[in-house]
Amino acid sequence: MQLPVQSQSTLYAEGWEAEAGPADLLEIARVADHSGFAYLASCDHVGIPRRLAAAMSTVWYDPVATLAFLAAATVRVRLLSHVAIVGLRHPLLTAKQYATLDRLSGGRLILGVGAGHVREEFEALGVDFRQRGAVLDECLDALRAALGPDEFPQHHGKLYDFEGLGQRPRPVQERVPLWVGGSSPAAVRRAALKGDGWLPQGDPRDRLPAQIARIAGIREREGVHGGFTVGAITEPLYVGSPRWDVGRRTLTGGPQELAESLRAYRAMGVHQIQVRFRSRSRTELTDQMAAFGAEVAPHL
Repeated sequence: MQLPVQSQSTLYAEGWEAEAGPADLLEIARVADHSGFAYLASCDHVGIPRRLAAAMSTVWYDPVATLAFLAAATVRVRLLSHVAIVGLRHPLLTAKQYATLDRLSGGRLILGVGAGHVREEFEALGVDFRQRGAVLDECLDALRAALGPDEFPQHHGKLYDFEGLGQRPRPVQERVPLWVGGSSPAAVRRAALKGDGWLPQGDPRDRLPAQIARIAGIREREGVHGGFTVGAITEPLYVGSPRWDVGRRTLTGGPQELAESLRAYRAMGVHQIQVRFRSRSRTELTDQMAAFGAEVAPHL
């Protein structure tokens, strides 16, 4: 699941999150860890321009700091950047931050990356917004090297060129999973060719089969082999029968009913689902998480 509190876009933030903070994040992370969730995710934005602030808000915690903070309070749940806009930073800087996170967490990092969509962020940091796709493509190649086993990684490309600079600590994982986010044709192709997984951005159920088939076709034509994790973001969930308005799109009901609906994702070829629960307080959220882990997840 994506962590609440750390990003508060009006598209998904609940009212109680506005006054929440570190203690709430810690408790949510601990419940996720105990309840069997596969990962916790944190977003990435450096700054939100005034033209977008009303919709996106300006509350966006730094993902490296947030996930490292929660790593110390958890044991098994993995830590995902969903997604890091890695083109805003030099790959060696990104590798230093996330390799350290992987080491501190005992090898629990999943590095989710995306091209970004806020032009002003790129302009403020001196990065060409129009070339963000090409920048991300090379960043992925550079990060493969910089997060690999070599103490002195090297990469020679059009935008980045480095060798002879040692970076320790190295990641615990021999291969840090790189999941590529986005649902545009370019993002899907990038995930298929360069990623270990795909993180769709808001694709409804009826669009997923075609996207998954496209990824499989690209990988087959280009001779790309190895494991690949297909993800999906589910509809909002509420375990049980809500006594308040949880919204028309929210899936509600008992454990068997919810599980039957969610198993449809597996039938499409999805390997992991990211869930979100409607809630009016932190306690209601953690109760929902615990109920899902204990009552719904076993049926998946």
